[in-house]
Amino acid sequence: MTHCPYFEIHSFAIPGEDFTGNPAGVCLMEDFPSDRVLAGIAASNNLSETAFLVPRSQDVWHLRWFTPAIEVDLCGHATLAAGAVVFSEGLVAGETAAFDTRSGQLKVGRDGHGFAMDLPAIGIKPAVASPALAAALGLETRPQAVFNVDRIHGAAYQMWVMADEADVKLAEPDHGQLRKLDTNIILTAPGREVDFVSRFFAPASGVDEDPVTGSAHCSLAPYWADRLGKPRLSARQIGPRPGALEVEDKGGRVALYGDAPRFLSGEITLSGQ
Repeated sequence: MTHCPYFEIHSFAIPGEDFTGNPAGVCLMEDFPSDRVLAGIAASNNLSETAFLVPRSQDVWHLRWFTPAIEVDLCGHATLAAGAVVFSEGLVAGETAAFDTRSGQLKVGRDGHGFAMDLPAIGIKPAVASPALAAALGLETRPQAVFNVDRIHGAAYQMWVMADEADVKLAEPDHGQLRKLDTNIILTAPGREVDFVSRFFAPASGVDEDPVTGSAHCSLAPYWADRLGKPRLSARQIGPRPGALEVEDKGGRVALYGDAPRFLSGEITLSGQ
């Protein structure tokens, strides 16, 4: 019988508002079990991501992320969640928690009442809007621009830039059709009360709509910093479960700032591996 401390963290929650932000599971482990077990835990949790942590050295952990369907190469909100857990559990001796991942070493530190996270910037290239994707997204207007996003964990990604926040908020995607087209979509526009807003549909990664997506902001931050002419910006993801963060373009790297409150803690019990 194996027992793993388990936490659910709501990354990028709107301060003072319950049931906002992106839920992530975090499992603390002595060693990784088989991939079958990790995938089974993630599927049972049925959150967009579960983070699995194994200690490597002081303030350094090996970190892996699983959706209910696949292991992924980069996940921002579950990394922030992992940082929140190791800090709150008193496991960090210094100022920063470091995580060795498929995307290199990522770091999380405290930032006032919240946390700051360092991630790699993810490049974009101009592309053409697909009529099939436009229909599947349920858009009422045409995008101002479309970009191919450098691939993350094998899936095809695009970023669609709309003229107004309402275009993003009112999109009514056909998730079944998006799954058939096998492309993840970042939908974004200038914000009315913040610098920019977004939604993220990830059918190619097993998630219909992700509430607040750290990895998407690795492309959004450089794009909006260049377009608006300032490095640090306020952002909201405005789908059915909203969230808030600030982002900063650091030239090849991106800093994300946000809250990460704990929703629950407990223990996962495995009868065998």
